[in-house]
Amino acid sequence: VDAERRGVVLVHQEIMLAPHLSVAQNMFLGRETSRGLTLDDKAMNARAVEAMRAFGVEVSPTLPVERLSIAQRQLAQIARALLAPHRVVIFDEPTASLTPIEADALHRLIRELKAKGVAVIYISHRLNEVKEIADVVTVLRDGRWVTTRPAGELEPLTMARLMVGRDLLALYPERSPPPEGPPVFEVAHFNAPGFAADASFSVRRGEILGFSGLVGAGRTELFEALLGLRPGHGEIRVRGAPKRWPNARAAMASGFAYLTEDRKGKGLLLAENLATNLTLAALRGFQRGPLVDRAREADALDGAIERFDIRVGDSSLLAGQLSGGNQQKLLLAKMMLIDPEIVVIDEPTRGIDIGAKQQIYRFIAALAAEGRSVIVISSEMAELIGVCHRIVVMRAGRIVGEVSGEAMNEHDIVVLATGVEDQANG
Repeated sequence: VDAERRGVVLVHQEIMLAPHLSVAQNMFLGRETSRGLTLDDKAMNARAVEAMRAFGVEVSPTLPVERLSIAQRQLAQIARALLAPHRVVIFDEPTASLTPIEADALHRLIRELKAKGVAVIYISHRLNEVKEIADVVTVLRDGRWVTTRPAGELEPLTMARLMVGRDLLALYPERSPPPEGPPVFEVAHFNAPGFAADASFSVRRGEILGFSGLVGAGRTELFEALLGLRPGHGEIRVRGAPKRWPNARAAMASGFAYLTEDRKGKGLLLAENLATNLTLAALRGFQRGPLVDRAREADALDGAIERFDIRVGDSSLLAGQLSGGNQQKLLLAKMMLIDPEIVVIDEPTRGIDIGAKQQIYRFIAALAAEGRSVIVISSEMAELIGVCHRIVVMRAGRIVGEVSGEAMNEHDIVVLATGVEDQANG
């Protein structure tokens, strides 16, 4: 609070908003606008709408934050910070949940801040963004300073090597040929009321299918509805047989694993140890009578640490004490214990370092090589292009197109996601 009074503002990597308060209430919490003896809700709501529109996002200022997507919450958090008087703004992984479109809007605002004489510290694992936005780059490794150089002297690959302390092989694994055969998972005319409409797609055994779209496109909400986490209706088939799940447990029993985009809030129990988190989804397999077989649980944890390279000095650590990359590996290991046939991974590399990203991409490729169907929802178009056989694009709650093969590129995805070229041609 004292730092903010002095004009130093921090945009946290983790969402620091009050979930039960509205968008506008969060933006003005502690610095409310008044009119006489009452709060000026009308003025605060109007400023909140304007602040979100700066990122190209339309959202009701009276909507509770808990009903926003992770990306929308991130933008609201950034907007809140920029509404405060500021001389220094520190951004910690501000684009981790954003697509290139929203990231570009943020970068325009950062350039405007710089032009006004505001100092900006930009912390990010998206090295192309660092190259684009920074004047000077400082690289840290394991909490220690490595180098500080003008941005013009450092290419992203050099930054990556300095960050991990070794040469990186290709970031993405070699893509296998597109699989043939009948679909394993088919969706037809599916609706998630208020979020997605008339969605139809399919995925084959051994295929990696990507889902792209802007903030608010409905990607996450569509799959939450498909897997029984929110209301939805439409046709679902698994290996040709009609399916419908009343809840996520039933979907898991049918061979699905879902790795949420919100690993800290919904994926892991941060105050519990690693073994408890690992076995939670497959707990029945670790029961001995009414008790949990702690020896088997410990063996499973040792195996997961080795297989998924979860880097821990002490296996008795709490999940909340792990780095973001190791938390994501733990979440992946947790869901693999149920031996799923179809794996849905939402924002697989959000907020993790480039070395861990490389490992996650190889894990995804290995899942497909084992014959599992993998669906990847991501705001990073480059990673979808790097790991997927096909990419489905959503806009405003609807599937608007698909790209596939070696011709996949960001331009075509952006055109589908925004509809800009369609409007120009129309």
